Amino acid sequence: MADHRHKRELPARNRPSGVAIMAPLAVLATAVTIPIGMALGGGASPSQSPSAGAGIGAAADVGTREGAPVSRSNSRVAPPRTYSVKAPALTSKVATKAAIRAAKQKKTQLWTTEDLNLWAEPGKKAEKVGEIPAAEQVLVTGRMLWGRVEVVVDGKSRWVTDGFLATEKPFSIGAPCTNGTSVPSGVSPNIVKVHEAVCGNFPEISVYGTFRSDGEHSQGLAVDIMVSGDRGWEVAEFVREHYAELGVNYLIYSQQIWSVERSSEGWRGMSDRGSATANHYDHVHVTTY
Repeated sequence: MADHRHKRELPARNRPSGVAIMAPLAVLATAVTIPIGMALGGGASPSQSPSAGAGIGAAADVGTREGAPVSRSNSRVAPPRTYSVKAPALTSKVATKAAIRAAKQKKTQLWTTEDLNLWAEPGKKAEKVGEIPAAEQVLVTGRMLWGRVEVVVDGKSRWVTDGFLATEKPFSIGAPCTNGTSVPSGVSPNIVKVHEAVCGNFPEISVYGTFRSDGEHSQGLAVDIMVSGDRGWEVAEFVREHYAELGVNYLIYSQQIWSVERSSEGWRGMSDRGSATANHYDHVHVTTY
């Protein structure tokens, strides 16, 4: 998997003076467009009325793309409706204050899906004024320009690269998985979470056994994490600690079992199955819901 620890930043694109603004997010439909229109003195009228049914998610740059835009975040949204104004009017102090005020009133926040650079303006020559980490909530105004989306940080207008804001918090327990391992498609979403979490925190582990013909493995609900010794116990305890976030049903390691159903009993001993592998001395078995 790719290393997501870098700060996402794509070059700002040159645009004509007539540019597209992201239509208001559904909850900002009245609070954003009216103040902006007032701030601009009615100089631009909507080419289409903003729809209250517009989705919430990362902004899509519909000003230059053909057809329905596709968000690069994990939240897909319907094509936003747009209207045109000139860039100086959009970035004026009056319009910016109105957008910030409306955003604070509605308190609409999205999650960052990557570490992002913060820019003072949307333009190509904008000054970088900070960073915001992944999995942080940020207040949004609903405005976008030149491939960047406006957010409010510490009460100030800031701009981030389009496509890296989402309605749901990105799943993350510790560092991201960067060792190139993966699990096959078709396993349960919880197995994907278990792999991502273990890989990110124990990057030296490179073998994960998922599908095989028997039991929960055949259903894509189980994974064998190939590790042994004290490190195996570290992995087992890590997964047990985060069982709720990972959707874990039960764990087996070193001839002992822990299950959600009998969690108050802790780790319980198991009968001898005849070999180190059968007794789970060389791997941590995880079954999920």
